[in-house]
Amino acid sequence: MTCAACANRIERKLNRIDGVRATVNFATATATVTHPAAVPVTDLVAVVTALGYTAQPPSTDAPDTDRDRPLRLRLAGAVALSVPVMAVSMAPALQFSGWQWVVAALSAPVVGWAGWPFHRAALANARQGAASMDTLVSLGALVSYLWSLWALLATDAGRPGLTMTFSFTGGHGHALYFEVGAGLVTFLLVGRWLEARARRRAGSALRGLAELGVRDVAVLDADGGEHRRPASILHVGDRFVVRPGERIATDGVVEAGAGAVDASLLTGESVPVEVGPNSPVAGGTVNTGGRLVVRATRVGEDTRLAQITRLVADAQAGKARVQRLADTIAGIFVPFVLVIAVATAAAWLVLAPAATAVGVAVAVLIVACPCALGLATPTALLVGTGRGAQLGVLIRGAAALESAHRIDTVVFDKTGTLTTGRMRVTALHPATGVDEVELLRAAAAVESCSEHPLAQAVVIAAGQRCGTGLPVAADFRATPGRGAAGTLDGARIMVGSARHLADAGVTVPGTTGADSVVYVARDGHLLGWVTVADGLRDTAAATVARLRDAGLRPVLLTGDTPAAADAVATQVGPIEVYAGVSPEDKAATVRRLRAEGRAVAMVGDGVNDAAALAEADLGIAVATGSDITIEASDVTLVRADAGTVDLTAAVDALALARATLRTIKGNLFWAFAYNTLMIPLAATGLVNPMVAAAAMAASSLLVVLNSLRLTRWQPASAAR
Repeated sequence: MTCAACANRIERKLNRIDGVRATVNFATATATVTHPAAVPVTDLVAVVTALGYTAQPPSTDAPDTDRDRPLRLRLAGAVALSVPVMAVSMAPALQFSGWQWVVAALSAPVVGWAGWPFHRAALANARQGAASMDTLVSLGALVSYLWSLWALLATDAGRPGLTMTFSFTGGHGHALYFEVGAGLVTFLLVGRWLEARARRRAGSALRGLAELGVRDVAVLDADGGEHRRPASILHVGDRFVVRPGERIATDGVVEAGAGAVDASLLTGESVPVEVGPNSPVAGGTVNTGGRLVVRATRVGEDTRLAQITRLVADAQAGKARVQRLADTIAGIFVPFVLVIAVATAAAWLVLAPAATAVGVAVAVLIVACPCALGLATPTALLVGTGRGAQLGVLIRGAAALESAHRIDTVVFDKTGTLTTGRMRVTALHPATGVDEVELLRAAAAVESCSEHPLAQAVVIAAGQRCGTGLPVAADFRATPGRGAAGTLDGARIMVGSARHLADAGVTVPGTTGADSVVYVARDGHLLGWVTVADGLRDTAAATVARLRDAGLRPVLLTGDTPAAADAVATQVGPIEVYAGVSPEDKAATVRRLRAEGRAVAMVGDGVNDAAALAEADLGIAVATGSDITIEASDVTLVRADAGTVDLTAAVDALALARATLRTIKGNLFWAFAYNTLMIPLAATGLVNPMVAAAAMAASSLLVVLNSLRLTRWQPASAAR
C-alpha cells in the first residue's frame, strides 16, 4: 500500500464479501478480518491480490525481513542517475556534444525501474476506476520522458551540438524534459522513504508483547521428572517449574515452593509480590527468588498477557493520521488536474500545432505533480522529530502530531513515571535509647542476605549512613511474605512486617502512611522501624504545575493502593486520582475520559500501561520503562536530569508536536496554493515544461526550507 486511499480501497472490497468484516491499518500494513468458515483465508488473500496488492496470512514464525530495502535501492539508484541528468540538462555549460542521448539513457532506468512503484499503483488505481497522487506522478514522469524521447528521435532535438536554452515562455516544440521525469521520481522517492521509516516501527509494540512469552518450559511429568517442552503446547492442568530469574510461562497457581514475583510489568506494583502455595501468578511475570512449581490455569489466547496484547492491537487500529489530509486533497485534486490537462491539450490542438499542444499539456501535468504535497508531511516530521531527539523527546510519527494539537488532559501512571520505580529509605524511627546508625546497622546485617527490593533499599541507605564494612548476619532465614532473621554478635535480629515480629512476641506499635514499613528487633526487643517508598521524580511536581499553568488537566492513574496514590498526589499538587486499577481498567478509564469529550495523553512506563497508551489520543512513554511500552507509545521521553528522566519533557513534547503539526499544515497549504496558481499559467501557455519543472522543484524546496525552521524551535522551559 502506498497511501491511506489504498487501505480504504482494500477495506471496502473485503467488506463487500458476505459475512466478512475487515479493518485495514495502513500504518502496520495489516488487515484484521472476521470471516465465516465458508470464506477461507486464501480467498481473502486472492481478493487483495486481484486489486493489485500483495498479502499473506500472519505468521509468528516468519522472519522479520527488511521491507524497506527495495525502496532504499530504488532511491539510491534514482539519486545516482538523476543528479547528472538534472545538472547537464539545466546547465548549458555542461552540455557536451551528444549530451541529450546520454541524458535519455540515464533517465530511462530512473523513470522506468525506480518509478515502478508509482506506475504500479497508478495501474491498480486505473483498474478500479480511481486516481491518486501516484497517478499524477506516473503520468508526469512517463509523459515527460516519452515526449522527450519522441522529440529526440523525430525532431532536430537529437542533432549533435544542440544546446538547450532556458525560456520562461514558449519553446514547447523541441524542448527536452528528461530531467523532469528523473527529478520527479527522485523527489517523490525521498518522501516515500521518509514516510516508510516511521511506518516500519508501527507493529513493534505487538511483536514486543509477543516476545514476553516464554518459548520453552520445564514441564513435570507424573513421576516428577522435568522435560523441556515448547510453551505453546502447554495445557490447562500441566505442572511446570519456574526457577529464580525465569519468566513464568502462563497464568497459573503455585502448587509448591515460595518466592517473590516481579509483576510490575503487568500490575504496576513497584514491590515484588511474595508468593507461595495457592498463590495465583500471571504469565510474563518474573520469578525473582525461589523455585516454584506452577499449575497452568489459562493458556494461549486466554492469558492476561494475551488479553493486554489484544487491547493494544484494538486501540492501535483506530489511530488517525495527518497524512489523510494530503490524501483527501489529492483525491479531489488529481482528477481535476487530469481533466484540465486533457482539456488544455484539446484546446491547443485547435489553436496551435500538435507539438505545442502536447508541450502545454506536459507543462500542466508537470507543474501540477504534487511533489511538494508528498514532501509536506515527511520533511516536517523528519525535522521535528530530529529536533525532538536533540531535546530528549522522541516523536514516533504523524499520528502523535495530529493528536497533540487537541490534548486537554494528561494522565500519568505512578510507579516508574511520576516516581522513579526504585525503592529508597524515606525515614528512620529508632526506639528510645537506640540511635539511627545502630538501627540501620542491625537491619542491614540481615537484609544484606536478601534480594528483596525493600531489603536492597535498607542496605543502600546503611551504606550511605554507616560507611563500608557493614556486618553480615549468620544463620540467615527468610519467611516468604513476612521478613527474615539472623544472628549478629550473638543476638537474634529480626526484620520484616509487623505480623512477622508480633508472631515472635515483639510488641510493635501501629503506624500510618502509604510507605512500606520494615520493623527491626533484637532478642525480642524492638529497635525501631524503617519506612521505604518509591521515590518521586525530581521533576514530577514541576511537570504537573506546568501542565496546570498551560490549562491542561493532570490525572494520576495507578494500580497501586489509594494511600500510595494520595501520598504522591499530596507531593505533586492538585491532581485527579484513580487508584487500584488493573491494566484493563486503565485502558477503560482512558476510554471513558475520551467518551466525556476529553483529548487524552497517557504517560506511562510499564507493560501494564501499554493498552492505555495505545487507547489514548497520545501515548507518552518514559524511556526507563519497558521496551513494549515505548513501542506502543507515540512519544518517548529520554531527556535526563540528575540521572533520571526529566518529566518536564512531556510538556515540551506537546509543544513541539503542535509546532510540527502547524508546519505540516503550512506546507500542505503552500503545496496546494502553488498548484492553484501555476496550473492556470501552464494551461495558458505562459509556462513551458522547463519552467514547470523548475517551479515544481522550487515548490518542493520551499516546503523543505519551511520544515527546516523547526531546527531553531526552543521549548518554553529553555527561556527560563
